[in-house]
Amino acid sequence: MSFQELKSKTREILTNSVSSKDEKLLAICQLLNTNIVHYNWVGFYFANHQTQTLHLGAYVGAETDHTVIPFGKGICGQVAVSNANFVVPDVSAQDNYIACSITVKSEIVVPIFAEGINIGQIDIDSHTINAFTIEDEQFIEYVCKEISHLF
Repeated sequence: MSFQELKSKTREILTNSVSSKDEKLLAICQLLNTNIVHYNWVGFYFANHQTQTLHLGAYVGAETDHTVIPFGKGICGQVAVSNANFVVPDVSAQDNYIACSITVKSEIVVPIFAEGINIGQIDIDSHTINAFTIEDEQFIEYVCKEISHLF
């Protein structure tokens, strides 16, 4: 399925008036994981600004022990502080990487903003080195912008 088709499916999921916010987020994870071969783990982390931690929300893929991540720790924690996308072509080259699985080779994390505040992020892992293109990054930015309307 093309990114354009996935954008349309994303809009369908997010405008479904019957589903809860959590059901919509899980459906987005399933949509991306199922339709993009190099997306092997797709999940959301949401910020608690008081405790300076990220908390795992909906996800699809292998179970993770990383349900709470301090701001600044790992790729996700760095995005919570920088407010910028982080594309990691090879996780083994990162000093501040939290290893979730030996099968993860590359990662992309894109923040979600609501009313100008970084409220969380989508985190996608791949079992392929250098898996994420500029097209992936632009598509995930689109998904995050659409998701921001839920908050």
